[in-house]
Amino acid sequence: MKNILIVKLSSIGDVIHALPVSYAIKETYPDVHLTWVVEPPAYDIVAMDACVDEIIIFHKKDFRSLGGFLKHIGPFRQKIQERTYDAVLDLQGLFKSAAIAFLAKAPKHMKFGMWNMREGSQFVSQPVRGAHVHGHVIERYLDTARAIGCKVKEVRLPLVVPAREQDLTHRIVAQAGADMRNPYVVLVIGASWPTKCWPDKHFAALGDWLYKQRIIPILVGSGPVESQKAASIAKQMEIPPINLVGSLNFKQLAYLFQQSAAVVGGDTGPTHLAVGLQAPVIMMMGPTFPRRTGPYGQMDKLLVADRSCKECMKRACPLGHDCLDIITPAQVEEKLLPLLPAGSRTPSGQAAKS
Repeated sequence: MKNILIVKLSSIGDVIHALPVSYAIKETYPDVHLTWVVEPPAYDIVAMDACVDEIIIFHKKDFRSLGGFLKHIGPFRQKIQERTYDAVLDLQGLFKSAAIAFLAKAPKHMKFGMWNMREGSQFVSQPVRGAHVHGHVIERYLDTARAIGCKVKEVRLPLVVPAREQDLTHRIVAQAGADMRNPYVVLVIGASWPTKCWPDKHFAALGDWLYKQRIIPILVGSGPVESQKAASIAKQMEIPPINLVGSLNFKQLAYLFQQSAAVVGGDTGPTHLAVGLQAPVIMMMGPTFPRRTGPYGQMDKLLVADRSCKECMKRACPLGHDCLDIITPAQVEEKLLPLLPAGSRTPSGQAAKS
């Protein structure tokens, strides 16, 4: 094969889960030219992928009106059709991705997608019902790569953080009051669903415990809601944490994860990025399915809310529960303790009571 197109537009977590497909393709077809179509919010993630040769940005907002569609469809079609592709993988499975796959010049029988394609996308690309149809989402994506002959000998996120971004990360952390050469744990404090968020009081208790272990707690996130959460967490702590919410781009965040002792967070994009980078990750889950989006390769570090209504797939709890509140700081501490540098642990070798 000479040219392959991947269409995976959003969200951040889903794009991260799809990245191993690029490695699988280059593992089998090292000389192929791999193009990826993505929306702007996930661009920085794909830009770090060493296996992607070309990125085409799809600006969805440009196509929302008839006038915008008529203005932008010509140049976008021209860009997509600059190459003739040997295969197209629609890993989004929605109308917008199907439209892009339809425009791409490739044999009809070499357009593939996920088994659960929707919104008519199944009429453009063949749904792949592979061996992992009910397994982890990473393996489901990889089944589409297997459909075009990829061996998938190794599951890897081929991400490379530029040296400039590494240096900037050190400077940003230093300006916030910490030195990355000292051991630290990253706390991913937010998520897109309220039901995926661990309570502020628990993050505060964990942060205090980390300081007692001589470990620096670093808060990360983005947006005004998570900025408010960070302020709430800091207010409840004995010593304020290092607050980097809104301070890092994805490249810098990736480097911060790579150098950390561990990462703690819910089922959200940044936490999955840490998992993919093979940082030790404690993930907390409640409303979503661990077998589908749990920490791939690190299921031993997973904590699931012990509720009869878990895996409800609800953004907001109809029963009024704070879903992840039932997961205590002590449970997270117990998972974290073996991951911390030996010199920083409590003398008893046991997690402190919260």
